[in-house]
Amino acid sequence: MAAEGGGKEANDVKSQFSTREGVYRLLTHSEYSRPNRMPFNSQGSNPVKVSFVNVNDQSGNGERICFNVGRELYFYIYKGVRKAADLSKPIDKRIYKGTQPTCHDFNALTATAESVSLLVGFSAGQVQLIDPIKKETSKLFNEERLIDKSRVTCVRWVPDSESLFLVAHSSGSMYLYNAENTCGTTAPHYQLLKQGENYAVHTCKSKSARNPLLRWTVGEGALNEFAFSPDGKFLACASQDGFLRVFGFDAAELHGTMKSYFGGLLCVCWSPDGRYIVAGGEDDLVTVWSFQDCKVVARGHGHKSWVSVVAFDHCTTSVEDGDPAAEFRGSEEDVHEEEGRKRASSTHSQLSQRNSTDHPVSATYRFGSVGQDTHLCLWDLTEDVLFPHLPLSRTRTHTNVMKSTSPAGGGKTNTTLSNAKDNGSNSTSTENPANSLPDSLPRSNSLSHSEDGTPNSHRGSSNPPAKGSSIMDGSFIASSVSRFATLSFDSRRERHDKEHKRNHSVGYIGAKSGDKLNHTGSTRAAKTQPTKMLGTALCPHMEEVPLLEPLVCKKIAHERLTVLIFLEDCLVTACQEGFVCTWARPGKMELLSSQNNPTNSPGGTVV
Repeated sequence: MAAEGGGKEANDVKSQFSTREGVYRLLTHSEYSRPNRMPFNSQGSNPVKVSFVNVNDQSGNGERICFNVGRELYFYIYKGVRKAADLSKPIDKRIYKGTQPTCHDFNALTATAESVSLLVGFSAGQVQLIDPIKKETSKLFNEERLIDKSRVTCVRWVPDSESLFLVAHSSGSMYLYNAENTCGTTAPHYQLLKQGENYAVHTCKSKSARNPLLRWTVGEGALNEFAFSPDGKFLACASQDGFLRVFGFDAAELHGTMKSYFGGLLCVCWSPDGRYIVAGGEDDLVTVWSFQDCKVVARGHGHKSWVSVVAFDHCTTSVEDGDPAAEFRGSEEDVHEEEGRKRASSTHSQLSQRNSTDHPVSATYRFGSVGQDTHLCLWDLTEDVLFPHLPLSRTRTHTNVMKSTSPAGGGKTNTTLSNAKDNGSNSTSTENPANSLPDSLPRSNSLSHSEDGTPNSHRGSSNPPAKGSSIMDGSFIASSVSRFATLSFDSRRERHDKEHKRNHSVGYIGAKSGDKLNHTGSTRAAKTQPTKMLGTALCPHMEEVPLLEPLVCKKIAHERLTVLIFLEDCLVTACQEGFVCTWARPGKMELLSSQNNPTNSPGGTVV
């Protein structure tokens, strides 16, 4: 991707953008908002959020959408790329007084065309269970604010449960509720169930069944978002203290942790196969964390302000089962034939079958992010980043390609993994001496680098060793490097000279340090980032992990972006002005002939 300079064009709001699979187009007539379509004055209001559910309507219009704008909550039939939105006919509309909706979630397990269960969290701490189809309010939890008085930051139904749901608050606590139970008329009393490093789980002491069932206290400061793993067994939590914590949900045990490079973590998501977690936040970075290895495997730098939402695109992610090294055995014809057979199978099927696979896979993961800089970024996490110990000359990537040749280099890496059940956390210590590459080799996001700027010998093992054992000993000789995941960091240095729009962070200190991000250049980072974390497995130096460049980075709104959801035929974004936008995937423009002609959109050029 070419470097972006200043000027009017870079600040234009885009209505379409191109990727390797084709052109994504904004469908202006599929925009959802308040019925008057006027921009909402978002100052002091909570972020706009969007939830979807499919009610399996036989008419083919099964998608339902819910979104909040200020004190208002709307529920519509979502027509996507098929038909234009009719904002004059919401199924349900609610206006609240004295509090604002902050988040919401449908129970997909119980949803039907006649009834849906929708949880809504509020700024004053309450949680409401409503049925917007029947236009009923079933229950109000924490009505007297005896459980928690702080703002609800995230609410989710527990996977495969009709009645259990989890609620996070800005106090840093999470509560497990049962929709069938009441909350009681007095403040709950708790008993310690389990405790670990910076977290504790308590049960509610009561003679009769009441809410909450459990209270989780996680980290310091607000718990901004949590996400269940695809199989529902694990829970990833992003906190304002900058830590990602991953728990076994039923056992309430800490599986692993990660620290942001700077500031709090605001968002988190799982890959469709559950192998990787992506988190974003106030360091302007997206960080990819390996669930199996409990370590950071890559960072992505493209945003110019805080990252609000991260999400994986299950439709564009491609996965191949088995040992990726097997691709490099046999003749080239055999490799191509096998590749064709594997790619012909369903991505969804492969992802669901390999949730518990112990072997690494050959894969390209697509994920996206949106932020307060009003930009949408799309990222490809490719196998040359995930499995750098394989011969890179035969590695397939689908993003920009940069060719370069390097002399042989090697190094030794020693990594140890502590047992999470013994001490409540995973930690590693790494030493990586390596031979130097010539200065002419550009820095790429597909190469990992040690603290002195030299490439590490490996990145990532699929099977974590037992406590105290070594993941890998020995050296790796790389005779040639022909493909990388994206263009070099040099090619976009000009971009770092732009003025940071809002919250200056460590992601932009690299503009004065040549071809790499230098963590020592920021006074603010030095004051807020504990020195004992930086450079450890919890928070590696910028040079120690691959640095991804976005496949797409485009300004798509006038106000900060708060929503990114990938659907089968489109992706959905929303901004703080209250506009929910639909972007048709390549080849999915089935809309309405002339009235939905994308050339009527402003800035309608492919970029």
